Amino acid sequence: MKISEIVSFLESLASSSLQENYDNAGLITGNSRWDCSGIICSLDATEEVVREAIAKNCNLIVAHHPIIFGGLKKINGKNYVEKTIITAIKNDIAIYAIHTNLDNVIEGVNGKIAAMLGLQNICLLSAKGNILRKLFTFVPIDNAEQVRQAIFKAGGGYIGNYSEASFNTEGIGTFKAGEGANPQKGEVGKRHYEKEIKIEVIFPFYAENTIIAAIKAVHPYEEVAYDVVTLSNHHQGIGSGIIGELERPVAEKEFLSSIKEIFKVPAIRHTVFLNKPVKKVALCGGAGSFLISKALMAEADIYITADIKYHEFFDANERMLIADIGHYESEQFTIDLLKEKLEQKFPTFAVLKTGVKTNPVFYF
Repeated sequence: MKISEIVSFLESLASSSLQENYDNAGLITGNSRWDCSGIICSLDATEEVVREAIAKNCNLIVAHHPIIFGGLKKINGKNYVEKTIITAIKNDIAIYAIHTNLDNVIEGVNGKIAAMLGLQNICLLSAKGNILRKLFTFVPIDNAEQVRQAIFKAGGGYIGNYSEASFNTEGIGTFKAGEGANPQKGEVGKRHYEKEIKIEVIFPFYAENTIIAAIKAVHPYEEVAYDVVTLSNHHQGIGSGIIGELERPVAEKEFLSSIKEIFKVPAIRHTVFLNKPVKKVALCGGAGSFLISKALMAEADIYITADIKYHEFFDANERMLIADIGHYESEQFTIDLLKEKLEQKFPTFAVLKTGVKTNPVFYF
């Protein structure tokens, strides 16, 4: 199997176009045309993980965090980033990062955390706008179903938990073929009237080229008429953080104890206890202080995240408990998520979890 097949699948889970503008998701080292000998899933792609991949005959590392964030002006091994890149290139190890794009899909990093906590009725804490597009295209009635199916297969027509969603209106289209045209219907030089269906579907912006190509491949007309418009609607499946509910209310200390056990956290930094039960839980894996206000607006009882600064704890305003459980600890199950998804897609292929604990933070 080619690395490109694995990359294509990972892009279908969380398109790299969904990453934040500071990020560097995608294939960082290696060549997508290489045959893949095996995959190692990790949170970080450190030199130790690269050496593990070499030892286990895996030439692809799928990591959450990119090993390169900014540009490298020199690669001479003076720091851990350069050492990792040198070792990977010397040994033909491909590194693929799936970072904030996996954070930004509801079934990604935060969805996995929510599942580990047993949350119900989950939704995004902060849905993203400017993600959705609407397509209008016009098709002869006899060809409408074929075009609809092509659109759905290419990624159009998804709204929340519903697929194959479209709106269809019948009408009369007109056109006159000019010199040099080869019309499938009508004659050159004569106005033609055709009973058509106007098909309307919603799709995420990153699927546009694929959908347009799919339409053109099956549409009977020589020149395909279509419009694409940007919507201000928020995408229900793309955004930051998650909020959900526990099956039953739990006392604050009891809930923090369960977090320590699930996430193997030796210590949790938190705000003052409010002496009220925890029912509604907001969360964001990794550095999530930017969502404190969203969690407050959603009336969460607790907000679980990492990398909270001293003054940011004050933002809880004694209205909500904030629990900082550590960056690595909050995102560690991303490794399991990647392994599960890859094994479901490629059940006969070698997909391994790293045995290297890459957490640079220790507790004494």
